[in-house]
Amino acid sequence: MPAIAEPIARVVLALSKLPGIGPKSAQRLAYHLLDCPDAEIEELAGALQNLKGGLALCSICFNVTESNPCTICADTQRDASLLCVVERPSDIPPVERTGRFHGYYHVLHGSLNPARGIGPDELKIRELLPRLRNGAVTEVILATNPTVEGEATAMYVRQLISPLGIRVTRLARG
Repeated sequence: MPAIAEPIARVVLALSKLPGIGPKSAQRLAYHLLDCPDAEIEELAGALQNLKGGLALCSICFNVTESNPCTICADTQRDASLLCVVERPSDIPPVERTGRFHGYYHVLHGSLNPARGIGPDELKIRELLPRLRNGAVTEVILATNPTVEGEATAMYVRQLISPLGIRVTRLARG
C-alpha cells in the first residue's frame, strides 16, 4: 500500500477493526469520508461519540436499550410462553423482521469458548434460569449461531433447561 497521510492511515486502521471491513474497504471508506462535507463528518463523529451514552442493558432480557425494560419486554401483547435465546443483541432484529416470532428474548452476550476463556459465568446464562422458573415459559427456542461455539452453548443451555420440563427447540437450518 503506498504511503498515505497519517490522519488517513489512522482512520483506515480504526475502520479496519470493524467486523467485515478489510483494509481495502477501510481505505475506500476513509477516502469517501474525506470527500464528505464537514457537517456529515461531524454528524457521524457525534453519533459515534454518543453511541454508548444513551444505552443500557434491559434488566430482564439483556438487550441493548434506551429504556428499562426494553420495548420488547414491556410489550404485554407478546406471547409469554415463548422465549428465544440469542447470542447477541444484533441477533434480535433479524428474528423480528420475519414477523413470525411474538415471544420474548434472552440475550447471552456471547457463546461458550473455553479457548478464549469464555465460560458460563462470562455469559448471561445464570440470569436465564429464574425467568424459566415462574412457569409462564413453555418453550425455549435456542437461536445461537451454527458455529462450534454456538452449538456448544446451545447444548449447555439445553442441559440446564431440560430438568425444568420446558420444551427446548432449535432454529432450523439449511
